[in-house]
Amino acid sequence: MTTKTNMPVVIVLASGRGERFIAAGGTGSKLKALLAGRPLLERTLGAVRASGLPWHVEDAGHPGMGDSIAAAVRATPDAAGWLILPGDLPLVQAATLQAVASALSGRVNAVQPQYKGERGHPVAFAAGCRAQLAALQGNVGASSVLRSMRAIDSVADLAVDDAGVVTDVDTPEALARAEALWLARGGR
Repeated sequence: MTTKTNMPVVIVLASGRGERFIAAGGTGSKLKALLAGRPLLERTLGAVRASGLPWHVEDAGHPGMGDSIAAAVRATPDAAGWLILPGDLPLVQAATLQAVASALSGRVNAVQPQYKGERGHPVAFAAGCRAQLAALQGNVGASSVLRSMRAIDSVADLAVDDAGVVTDVDTPEALARAEALWLARGGR
């Protein structure tokens, strides 16, 4: 779902093969693994939908994260910017997505949330980063674009009280920790 808006589009990355998850003993797609009875990706999308921000799921099976981001940016040409959210962050909160989007102002080209000093996702990029993001390739993602924005002092680090920004699920053990955290915060 995407619409023209003055708010950035949340790009949910769901093209990965989940190789680390399988190598660590997981079975099948990690995005389909259950967290408190629902698929991991559905938990992530629940927060995205609740945020009220426009969104786009990139699940075309690209060879790398950079390719996925580039394809999603090209698929949302009217976006005012983008929040890059890996699909394996099921605990990120809707309010955090809104806060990151709101922090993306004219004075910065990128915003990165931090939880207790640890940088996480979603990373937001202004529309001015379109060409750089659309040219990404390979497995690295948008770290090169973020570094270039940091080099010109155009990144805002946003402290948030949301462990979901740093709680990704790459292994069955990480899935168990995420579910324990989900339950501890009352299933939200």
